Amino acid sequence: MQIELIAPANEDSAVLPRLGLGVLAALTPPDDEIVYTDEILGPFDLQRHVKAVDLVGISVDSKTARRAYEIARAYRARGVPVVLGGMHATAVPEEAIQFADALVLSEAEDAWPLLLADFKRGAMKRVYRTPLPELGGRPWPRRDLFRSRKYVPFQVVQTMRGCPYPCEFCSVSTANGTTMRFRPVDDVLAELRTLGKLVLFADDNVMIHRRYARELLGRMAPLQKHWIGQCSLAAVRHLDNVELMANSGCKALFIGFESVDERTVRHAGKPQNKPSQYLDVVQMLHEHGISTWGSFVFGFDTDDKECFDRTVELAIRMQLTLASFALLTPYPGTALYRRLRAEGRLTDPRWWLRRDHDAGSPYFEPARMSREELREGWVRAWKRFYAPGAVWDRFTIRRRSSWIQSLAFVPLNLMQQRLVRRKIVGGMQRFRASVAVEDRPDDRFAVDETLTLPDDLLAPRMGQGRVGRS
Repeated sequence: MQIELIAPANEDSAVLPRLGLGVLAALTPPDDEIVYTDEILGPFDLQRHVKAVDLVGISVDSKTARRAYEIARAYRARGVPVVLGGMHATAVPEEAIQFADALVLSEAEDAWPLLLADFKRGAMKRVYRTPLPELGGRPWPRRDLFRSRKYVPFQVVQTMRGCPYPCEFCSVSTANGTTMRFRPVDDVLAELRTLGKLVLFADDNVMIHRRYARELLGRMAPLQKHWIGQCSLAAVRHLDNVELMANSGCKALFIGFESVDERTVRHAGKPQNKPSQYLDVVQMLHEHGISTWGSFVFGFDTDDKECFDRTVELAIRMQLTLASFALLTPYPGTALYRRLRAEGRLTDPRWWLRRDHDAGSPYFEPARMSREELREGWVRAWKRFYAPGAVWDRFTIRRRSSWIQSLAFVPLNLMQQRLVRRKIVGGMQRFRASVAVEDRPDDRFAVDETLTLPDDLLAPRMGQGRVGRS
């Protein structure tokens, strides 16, 4: 049969292959044809691009939920069965099932083959959920699906899943569990040998398990890769870890600083972040040829109206290559969402169903400022950090600087200046301008908020014990 796998895009989508769909394609029987559609490469037109396939699988996160539901509804209107999966469907299955013929909850490696077998014999169930899979012995993603030159020229590789950190605002542990699971090092190295020089590790933290990281990164050095990834401050505070990463080919790290205030990082559940050490840590990374992309979040209960300027001032002093500033977002399934809802502070409990979910954010009442002050401070932070003078102050070519810092600094910052001008300040919706969508007076989908799925549908079906419900 013919199966279409679809990755909807949103305003914040990175131009990277969707590795999870590549894995599902690799798990699909070879006599079935896979059609791959990634909206980041071009908008999906609901009138012209709906195909006469046998089955559709759509990966959904919260910021693509409305778009995923629009696409799903277009296929179901033409009689094509739709399967929804991903982090958002796992967090709110009662909502997602209203737009699908079947759901795959949590991780799909073991559920997808079961679903396909059931579908072929006309017995597809409504919900599939299997225990979190071990990562060894799995097929590599089908990279022939990701040949477009529009993608960032880094090959995406994953080595682990799960996160033990109790960050209130994060949904990773909700979808992937609090226990870390790793691919065998030999398997990762074998895959790396088949790839080009540029690699992006999709792990949430490349140094979360030091013994595993030491084996993998130590054996990577002879491959002479240039790699980038995400890492926590708990790891990069240690010189030996930084040297290990640099020697293995690390050229840039995305680091979640979250806040420059000690009280706020403790409130956010990130005690490993020590704002007093930020300058020294970033300087050590730069001295080892590792560029830094910092991430900061505004809107914690401890944030006041002065937090925006304090954050930008320190980010500039750190000479970060790039920085992202986010409004605290209550994602469904997180402890933050549950707390804000219990406190009556959510201003729109299903904000993700709006066509332009960025326009009305933040979707909660902050503790120490108004919603308008929070949004205005967020815009100001973006503008100040990427102002020409601030870009110049951050630009430095160190003796051991990576090519990302020396050659890519200016193009990357020009790209971010364009983002600030068009999206942060101008509110442009780049993925919606040419897409036909159904107009609704209230600009959001209607869902049955009273629908609940029986627990026996949400539990794993392989007899290995229940995985905690999201």
